Amino acid sequence: MSIYRQFLLAIIGLTALAFIGSFVVSVHTARKYIEQQLYMKNVDNAASLALVLSQLPGKDPVTVELVVSAQFDTGHYQQIVLTDPTGAVLIERHFTGNVEGAPEWFRKLFPLQAEAGVAQVQDGWKQFGTVQVASHSRFAYQSLWLGIKQLALWFLLAGLAAGAFGTWLLRLVFRPLGKVVEQAQAIQERRFITLPLPGTPELKAVVVAMNSMTDKVKSMFAQEAARLDVLRRQVNHDPLTNLPNRAFFMTWLQESLQNEESPAGGALALLRLTELEKLNVLLGYADADRLIRDIAQVLQGMADKDDNKFAARLNGADFAVLAGGEQEAERLAASLLDGLGSMLGERWPQIGDVFHLGVVPYQRGDQPGHLLAASDKALAIAESKGPNCGHTLQSAAQAVELPNGEAWKLALTEALSDGRIRLERYPVMTSGGRAMHEEAVTRLQATPGGKWLSAGDFMPMMLRLKLYSELDMNALQIALDQLDEQSMEIAVNLSANSITDWRFRDTMQALLVKNVGKCSRLWIEVPEYGAFRNFDAFASFCNGLAPLGCKIGIEHFGRHFGEIAKLAELGLDYLKVDSSYIRDIQENTGNQSFLKGLCQMAHTVGILVIAEGVMNDAELDTLVAIGFDGITGQAVTRPAA
Repeated sequence: MSIYRQFLLAIIGLTALAFIGSFVVSVHTARKYIEQQLYMKNVDNAASLALVLSQLPGKDPVTVELVVSAQFDTGHYQQIVLTDPTGAVLIERHFTGNVEGAPEWFRKLFPLQAEAGVAQVQDGWKQFGTVQVASHSRFAYQSLWLGIKQLALWFLLAGLAAGAFGTWLLRLVFRPLGKVVEQAQAIQERRFITLPLPGTPELKAVVVAMNSMTDKVKSMFAQEAARLDVLRRQVNHDPLTNLPNRAFFMTWLQESLQNEESPAGGALALLRLTELEKLNVLLGYADADRLIRDIAQVLQGMADKDDNKFAARLNGADFAVLAGGEQEAERLAASLLDGLGSMLGERWPQIGDVFHLGVVPYQRGDQPGHLLAASDKALAIAESKGPNCGHTLQSAAQAVELPNGEAWKLALTEALSDGRIRLERYPVMTSGGRAMHEEAVTRLQATPGGKWLSAGDFMPMMLRLKLYSELDMNALQIALDQLDEQSMEIAVNLSANSITDWRFRDTMQALLVKNVGKCSRLWIEVPEYGAFRNFDAFASFCNGLAPLGCKIGIEHFGRHFGEIAKLAELGLDYLKVDSSYIRDIQENTGNQSFLKGLCQMAHTVGILVIAEGVMNDAELDTLVAIGFDGITGQAVTRPAA
């Protein structure tokens, strides 16, 4: 039994005991008072009747009887008895009707036992007899019964008021304790929250201690995250511009060209500073570094506006921008030339020749070496055009392409309405080789009988046409249906845009409530960029699903590692680390140190860490040694269905 109920029952018991005691005492006191009043009335009435009888001349029996009967017939007497000096009864009158004014059980429970009044009747100097008078008790019972009913009603109302006040007071006192319990449960669920201090000194000390512990855990988490983020940047980023370095870019490029979940095509831009040594001489090393940082800022600004764009510094003079999903390479070239031209005109008007730009389109499946060679060719042509010029090669058709946006809209809408959607499931294995769950990847058939497209083929147009919520709801329903057919747990990927759609979330919540028995076997994951870009919506999304028992995670994790401390309050179950950090991990000691620290920090708060895109046994063995909990990719998986 909770302490709240114990206190509440104690208050109710003490209140009831006090009221019952007061009630009993009040009833007995009233009864004694009424008995005393009845006795005094009996004495007075007996004396009055004896006086009247004493003054009768001759004491004629008939006259005496008439006087006694007249007194008794007033209806206020239970009995009147007149006896002679020897004790013989001369006249006797008794009430034989029903006693009204109170229930029979009440009269038996609280009997009134007032003594009769006794007085002597004189006949001159001689004693004529003795008169005994007992007043009728029905009026006394009626008065006592009415008083007790009023007293009971008052005690009942006072008891209810006391109970309501006590309940309110207990809730007021225990509310901070309830918050402490919620905080403890949140810590158990890996959500580290702090509470306002209550006014109760004892609870205040508990809350201060709990808040202190929570703050220390969050501080430790943030400090470790900051340390690991510094290590990550040292390994994967250029120290001058803070852009990703060549090694990281090459890994990203390879993943973009091979991963079926990446956009089907895009464009690669290669930017080269013109004679960097001359710029160092002309501007000085400090200003030349500032110029390089300004150029990097323009490139990073473009990448920040679009999650499919990725900017990097390849070496001292070369930069690259990979734009996945870019339909026209010319548009990427134009935006780069406009952005760089505006920046140079505002900040470096004294320099006329700074860069050249080469852009080439690509499609999924291209070889990185061929693509870089093509972009280098475009760059060579741009260098022949003059200062600050660019050139775009017109090659590499899109892998999947419908004639126009209207055709895409019609095809995707019909595919959704006709149910031409399926889930391909890929096992996710534990580090010990056991199946952890199956990751469900959405496939869509744009035309009846046509090719089944991967998410990278149709998702950009889904986002443009705002059909993502309907797609995610279909995928979720298919996953729930498949859970009826198998015991294996399933992970469903949701669009970052869906979690900000309140109508989708309400519909999803209702669907999961109907299928609450399956929720413990359902894993739901959101891309990292969507989780951090709409963090408040993602936090609300996590809090809404947690009571249902779903496991919640983030996929493609790694680019926003500096903000990982925010995750301490969400109660996440797992992280899937992006494959760009996994590629050739056995040869990258820097990333090994970074990922080992990530695993240790995540395990501290009970979060599983899973590696995406593991290609071979060498990567798998290294990841297991680092401390990863799960593995997915070609090294361990093939489509399950």
